[in-house]
Amino acid sequence: MAKLPVATTYATLPRAPRDPGPFRSMSGLAVHPTADRVIYTRPGGPPLAVLPPAQLAGPTWVPVVERLPGWVRVLLPNRPNRSTGWIHTGGGGLRNARLTRRVEIGLAARRLTVFDGHRRLGSWRVAVGAPGTPTPPGRTFLLASVSPARPTYTPLFLALGAHSGTLKTFAGGPATVALHGWPDESAFGRAVSYGCVRVPAAALRLLSRLPPGSPVMITR
Repeated sequence: MAKLPVATTYATLPRAPRDPGPFRSMSGLAVHPTADRVIYTRPGGPPLAVLPPAQLAGPTWVPVVERLPGWVRVLLPNRPNRSTGWIHTGGGGLRNARLTRRVEIGLAARRLTVFDGHRRLGSWRVAVGAPGTPTPPGRTFLLASVSPARPTYTPLFLALGAHSGTLKTFAGGPATVALHGWPDESAFGRAVSYGCVRVPAAALRLLSRLPPGSPVMITR
């Protein structure tokens, strides 16, 4: 295990299998490793990486996208986008949660909607990635909530398990895509960001109450 890379938003795992259904809906089942857990390329296959119990100062929760006896396939927070891996469920050390709330983002409509089951909790016009730095489509998840030490344009960044497809780094980080606030309302409804999704204050307040691991679907 000590020789395996750690699956965080800072990692790149080129051998990670890609998500077989990047636009399928997710069940809401998420898992949290209470200690380092090995991720495999397939059930019973070679080890790929280690999933840590925490990252970005918060607990690691990842959504389950496939289940087999004794195994779950999860979305991972690293590059490349849409990376997945398999975790053996035996032996304990893995907590489960059924999350009912989810986020849907339509890039063409430039709209973000939050649901609880089939009930819509709120919908807002948002700003998405500019043509040269587009917001990556596909299913992902809320990875962590990060409060900047010295807030400028937003009090909170809600990091996703996805990265910019055109930028390798941004503001000293790995170009992790996030949902965050924006003070200029004229940006909403436009494709002007570096890949993140800029949301109104009311949307950010609701999104901040969603637990890590919550499903996020980004459609074109």
